[in-house]
Amino acid sequence: QVQLVESGGGMVQAGGSLRLSCAASGRSFSVYAMGWFRQAPGKEREFVAGISWSGTSTYYADSVKGRFTISRDNAKNTVYLQMNSLKIEDTAVYYCGVDSRALRSGNRETDFGSWGQGTQVTVSS
Repeated sequence: QVQLVESGGGMVQAGGSLRLSCAASGRSFSVYAMGWFRQAPGKEREFVAGISWSGTSTYYADSVKGRFTISRDNAKNTVYLQMNSLKIEDTAVYYCGVDSRALRSGNRETDFGSWGQGTQVTVSS
């Protein structure tokens, strides 16, 4: 059974940084793209960042481009999200997901078949 466990969330002041981690277990994810999504109160879950199965391609939502960096370590089955210059509007529950399609990449939530439980990120003024 696939299991994803996010960590690294917390409370930080605007302008600060956090690093999220997502450890995957249950099978190898080395041929699957992975991504981060977030959901703010009262809003739909939205795409934040994605990384291809090889790690050579990364893609971001416009709202986080230049501030967030996604990376992965296939040997550890772990994906990371480095978040810098955090803004109040980045406050949300952050989820990592695994693309259900081998060797493909994308930002559509419907393509992601496994999700973690989420980690709360709160940015204060």
